[in-house]
Amino acid sequence: MICREDFRVTYKEEHPKNKSVAAVGKAGGEKWKSLSDSEKAPYVAKADKRKVEYEKNMKAYNKKLEEGPKEDEESDKSVSEVNDEDDAEDGSEEEEDDD
Repeated sequence: MICREDFRVTYKEEHPKNKSVAAVGKAGGEKWKSLSDSEKAPYVAKADKRKVEYEKNMKAYNKKLEEGPKEDEESDKSVSEVNDEDDAEDGSEEEEDDD
């Protein structure tokens, strides 16, 4: 049994002159449709498992957004970004040497 990534590699090896992404996708779809339910089962189970994990992560992410930033959390900006902003605000722009 071949997963989609493996199918794509195999297809490109068998059809080296084909540069069309659509053709590879279409061939992959046709291959998927030709599989029996028992052949599809491991991939469906894997997709279901990934979907549960995704929904769990999204729920945690959305909860974090609703709570807003905590006072003790640091900004996503790096120290250099913060320093760059400070320099621009006080009007003291330094020229960098590109030597």
